[in-house]
Formats: sequence, structure tokens, C-alpha cells
Amino acid sequence: MRCPFCAHEDSQVKDSRPSEDASAIRRRRQCEACGARFTTFERVQLRELTVLKKDGKRQPFDRDKLARAIGHATRKREISPEKIDRLISGVQRQLETRGDEVKTAQIGEAVMTGLKALDHVAYIRFASIYKDFSDPGDFAEIAERVEKEAVPPGQDKLI
Repeated sequence: MRCPFCAHEDSQVKDSRPSEDASAIRRRRQCEACGARFTTFERVQLRELTVLKKDGKRQPFDRDKLARAIGHATRKREISPEKIDRLISGVQRQLETRGDEVKTAQIGEAVMTGLKALDHVAYIRFASIYKDFSDPGDFAEIAERVEKEAVPPGQDKLI
């Protein structure tokens, strides 16, 4: 593993443990050249995903890009990083089970479903970008829908 500080090729693993949701292995490493310590994460990848964009272009799936988009939606919300990471891992696993190629619409819908269950404000923020809201009425419409579907605290949703 290349050192992020000095770019030396070799580092030594000092500690390994599973992440909180057991979807990754967290490794503490130390560079053999400069002695700096850093953390890496190893994740299981079922397959190489290709994203089919709306304009027909194809590009490799980028977990970090997904994390940034979800990060924008959840900014300044009281959501633990572990919950966000679980959401990202869940969306990625869901996409990997669909095949080698996924459409951006499938990614957006999977994220919206996850955010709706996690935080309504983050869901509305993400939806405003994903659905390309053009006027304030779009916000009001989705907020009304979320409010109608919301379960009052302390009550279980009946299915």
C-alpha cells in the first residue's frame, strides 16, 4: 500500500479489525520510509459495476462519488457516519446484485429509498437534486407526501 504522505511503496499493517457493520476490514498501517501512520479499509466487491449515464456514456461505479452525494444530502443532520456508511454499502450491494451495468436512475432510486428510511430532510434534499426541482411547489409537494407517509413517534407502521 502506497503511503499517502511520502508515496513510498511499502507499509506495514499494525492492526486489523472489522468495521462496525462488518462490511469492511479496517487496517492501521505504518510507512516503512517515513514512519507515518494511516488507515485503510478493505471491502468485498462482488463485481465491477459500470454506470450507464442518461447521455449514454458509461463509466466505472465510484463509491466515493456516491458517498459525496449522500454526504451533501445529510450535511448538518444528526446522522452517525456509521449509518451513512451502512446506507452506502447497502446501496452498493443492491446494485451489485442487479448485474454488471446499472443505470443512474437505479442508483438514484436506491439512494432515495435508503434516505427516506434514514432521514426525511436528507431525502428531500437528495430528491431536489435528483428529480431536478424547478420551483418551490416541487418542494411542498414532496414534503407533503413525506409528512403523510411519516409514522408518528412511538407508533409502528402497519403493513
